[in-house]
Amino acid sequence: MARGDKKPLMRLPYFLTSALIFVVSAGVCLLAAGFAVTKIEETSETAVRNALSMQGHEWAEVQADGLRVVLTGTAPDEATRFNALTAAGTQVDTSRVIDEMDIAPTADLTPPKFSAEILRNDSGISVIGLVPASVDRDALMDRLQKLDPKARVSDLLETADYKKPKGWDDAISYAILALSKLPRAKVSASPDLVKITAIADSQQEKERLEQELTRAAPPSLRIGLAISAPRPVITPFTLRYLISEDGGQFDACSAQDEKARDTIVAAAQDAGLSGPYTCTIGLGVPSPRWAQAAELSIRALSEIGRGSVTMSDADITLIAEPNTSPATFDKVVGELENALPEVFALHAVLPEPENNEQAGPVEFTATRSPEGLVQLRGRLGDDLQRDMIDSYARAAFGSDQVHSAARVVDQMPQDWPVRVLAGLESLSWLNNGVLTVTPDKVELTGVSNDEDAKAQIAGLLSDKLGDAQDFDLSITYQPPPEPEDALPDPEQCESRIAEVQETRKITFEPGSATVSSGSRDSLNQIAEILRECGPIRIEIQGHTDSQGREEMNQQLSQSRAQSILNELRARRVPTKSYSAAGYGETQPIADNDTEDGREKNRRIEFRLIRPEPVANQETGLEALETQTSATEPAPTEEEASETDAGDQ
Repeated sequence: MARGDKKPLMRLPYFLTSALIFVVSAGVCLLAAGFAVTKIEETSETAVRNALSMQGHEWAEVQADGLRVVLTGTAPDEATRFNALTAAGTQVDTSRVIDEMDIAPTADLTPPKFSAEILRNDSGISVIGLVPASVDRDALMDRLQKLDPKARVSDLLETADYKKPKGWDDAISYAILALSKLPRAKVSASPDLVKITAIADSQQEKERLEQELTRAAPPSLRIGLAISAPRPVITPFTLRYLISEDGGQFDACSAQDEKARDTIVAAAQDAGLSGPYTCTIGLGVPSPRWAQAAELSIRALSEIGRGSVTMSDADITLIAEPNTSPATFDKVVGELENALPEVFALHAVLPEPENNEQAGPVEFTATRSPEGLVQLRGRLGDDLQRDMIDSYARAAFGSDQVHSAARVVDQMPQDWPVRVLAGLESLSWLNNGVLTVTPDKVELTGVSNDEDAKAQIAGLLSDKLGDAQDFDLSITYQPPPEPEDALPDPEQCESRIAEVQETRKITFEPGSATVSSGSRDSLNQIAEILRECGPIRIEIQGHTDSQGREEMNQQLSQSRAQSILNELRARRVPTKSYSAAGYGETQPIADNDTEDGREKNRRIEFRLIRPEPVANQETGLEALETQTSATEPAPTEEEASETDAGDQ
């Protein structure tokens, strides 16, 4: 090469040049992509965070990871967590939102409403409801089984793992106690209310059960009683009305309802009814037109004059006085026969005039003394009749109580044994009395402790003696003597205590719960009354005037009520069924603007805790659950006491 010649430049190979360009381009792209991703992360995170803050979700944390937006934190509940997700979704696509949020524990949830419904009838005992898991179900089933060892006990209870509420054991114990007295009942028990729906055999049984169950309930427990007494089944359905020189009277009166009773009584009053009367409302009426037939029969008897009308189911017997005008008798009977409803059959009797030349009475008599001794005298048809009558009397009145002096006479009436036996059965209803049986009439006089005895006897004789029966009943009702150990009525106890306080008010030392010395005699009298009354449910209420702060007055009234309760305990009064409650200034009985009014408002009251009325159509815990769902959360003990006192 010549010296003056230039050396040619050295070139890179083509593949190296291409590779270098690719590397440089890739680097530039990566830088651009990284910048774009960072920008997107910052923008997304800021937008989501602002949206959550606007919705009040400061508890939520936001972290952007590429295109993903991760939400963390602890939401107070599921609804709040979902609301946070929704808020984030308004700023970025919902597919980019990653939910890693937690929910706060639900340990503070309100416990469920525990209740148990126990049904007892002839088929057995069943219990259903929700009870705390800590309840010993086996022990509960054993207690129910002891009510009737032969009954089948069905356990349909569910449990929840919550603490046993206050008052639960008292409610269940009282429910089982109630079921022990009620073979047909449904008892719904919850911690603060026990509802009892039951059927009693009679009105007297209903009243007795209500009093016993009210006394037995703990003072802190609200109870509701719905005990019904079904109408009795009357067999035969009987009515007997007599008109004598002394006026009209019922020996028996039956009606299917109140309207029918009023119709019958109105007819009797028009026919000269005098004195008190009873008319039993029951089941078994032979015809819906019973009242119409009774009204027509009574008015027909009134038109005749004197006599008796007896209705036994659909058979009507009208017996006139022997001296009744035959023309009048025939006219009235004819009109009555045409007017009576078709189902009723009339048997009318006009006796022959009395013959004063009778040789001697054909009769049988039985007397029962107040001590229960029974003497039988008179005539019977043969030895078989005498043995039969004597055996029946000893079975009815007791073998050691019967003395028989009846004699056998030939040619007695054919139905004589039936009349005598019916009369003896009627005599067994009386505490003491005299039975006289003649061929034409059965007469019974005496005394009974049963208000329905006269009606029952009239129905019995109507059924046994058949058509043309004639009998006279002169039965006096005397209330049964009170048992020596009978407890006074709770209302009487409340009234007697109020009378004591009217003359000697219970007072305290000023501003304290210490009973003044002048009130000791009043407390002694009240303690004596309460000991006689036995286990009644009493709330001792404390009240103040409006002077001072309301909170202080409430506390003072509670302390004074508790002080009275302690004083009664010191006087050996059983106070298990008593409670003390202070009402402060909330229930004034006089004007607090005067000294005399304030003095009246500062008082102690003794109030019966009465059962709450319960509608019969409600079953189970429906009323309780309706009340609970419509009110605020459960009241405090103080508020519950005020509510119970207000109901009284």
